[in-house]
Amino acid sequence: MNIYLLFALALIPIIFLIVSLGVYNRPAYKAGIWSVIIASVLALVVFDMTPFGIFTAILEGAALAIWPIMIVIVAAIFTYNLAQHTKSMDIINKMLSSISTDKRIQVLILAWGFGGFLEAVAGYGTAVALPASILAALGFNPLFAAVISLIANTVPTAFGAVGIPVSTLAQVTGLEVTTLSYTIVLQLTLFIIVIPFLLVMMTGGSWKSLKGVTGITLASGIAFALPQIFVAKYLGAELPALVGSLASMAVTIGMALIFHKDKKAKTKEVVTASEGFKAWLPYLLILIFILITSPLFPPIYEFVSHIKTSVTIYQGPGAAVTTFKWVGTPGVLIILAALIGSLVQGATLKEIAAVFVKTLKQLTKSAVTVIAIVSLAKIMGYSGMIVSIATVLVMVTGSFYPFFAPMLGTLGTFVTGSDTSSNILFGPLQIEVAESIGVDPYWLAAANTSGATGGKMISPQSIAVATSATGLIGQEGTIFKSTVKFCLGYVVVLGILVYVGSLFI
Repeated sequence: MNIYLLFALALIPIIFLIVSLGVYNRPAYKAGIWSVIIASVLALVVFDMTPFGIFTAILEGAALAIWPIMIVIVAAIFTYNLAQHTKSMDIINKMLSSISTDKRIQVLILAWGFGGFLEAVAGYGTAVALPASILAALGFNPLFAAVISLIANTVPTAFGAVGIPVSTLAQVTGLEVTTLSYTIVLQLTLFIIVIPFLLVMMTGGSWKSLKGVTGITLASGIAFALPQIFVAKYLGAELPALVGSLASMAVTIGMALIFHKDKKAKTKEVVTASEGFKAWLPYLLILIFILITSPLFPPIYEFVSHIKTSVTIYQGPGAAVTTFKWVGTPGVLIILAALIGSLVQGATLKEIAAVFVKTLKQLTKSAVTVIAIVSLAKIMGYSGMIVSIATVLVMVTGSFYPFFAPMLGTLGTFVTGSDTSSNILFGPLQIEVAESIGVDPYWLAAANTSGATGGKMISPQSIAVATSATGLIGQEGTIFKSTVKFCLGYVVVLGILVYVGSLFI
């Protein structure tokens, strides 16, 4: 069949999904189900997949959607619901307000700094779910909390989950990981500095919102960017986002306490050290559990990593072994932290169980959405639809391909919901194109990851996490329309940067 016809047909499920969410404002779970049905028919009729192959691809997608993705969403919302039940969220609200009641500064601390940290150590939606739920609890409009958390969760995802997207890209392309890490940071540094300004302007409603907080906003971005450059250049992929996010939080909070004292809450209520510790205990435990089970602590990491099950679910060409980690996965660790924290806060096991059941009921539609989207990604990947799209894109763009290279990464994340998956899908292709048009392979491979970060803000999977965290299930289309314009701007500017850079590097 003509390759351009295959390209057009392969785009149908993606176009349907975009139109359903962005034009007709359909609930994501319905749009997702129909996208899977359309992709299945195309895979069977056009792309030569067998019915059993399609079934097992959907089965693999459903399994991965439930574990580890949905378990993270459940864990994050469970933690938030418990915080509401024990009233610890009220104490957290008071404490954050004591740093600053200025919503612009709160967004920098929570969505940018804390969200970046969660992405660095955990990934899998935690960086959207937890900040969005806390911002909503602090009185932010839930829709705004969801959108701002999605936009903040862009550049940190390049080195998310202790650098897995970059280390995976290095493995599938054969590139040296430290050089690759440094190249990615070079492409993203401008965005790391600019995005905090965008977040502040969105919070206040215009560029005038920067008045009075320009210094702290600039410092928040630079404090994130500079450590990333150094760490990526000399240490590789594991620590850039972790060090950058911690530095950004420290600098932002420090400047808020020193230079923005007039923004402090004037309240007679004083939170004692004991109350504050108990309120933040679940989040402190999340930090501790995720850090000590990460590759930063090899003995513990190796131990929990071996508690797993590996199975081949998809039955067809290109089948890969799927591994389920039962302990060393963020969702389990967050649930454990929430359980211990809420017990210390005075909740009973019966109350905790009731909150957990409530959380599961609350997330039913989210689960359907995530299962549908991951299943769609599996069908499109195994059938060759994604390769068909990428191949024609490369053929049509020619020497201008570097401008479009980030868009391929964005497409990969939009479909799969994962920077890592986007790098697996398109990383080798970027290398092949680089060699054919005489561009530095590190530059185009990095462009895939950089573009993939932009795709996070429009990925239906990420949007499902955001709506779950803020109680907006069914409004995925509204959020998509809010984020897609930022995504387009992000990718166009990145494309120009990558194209210009390709002429000199």
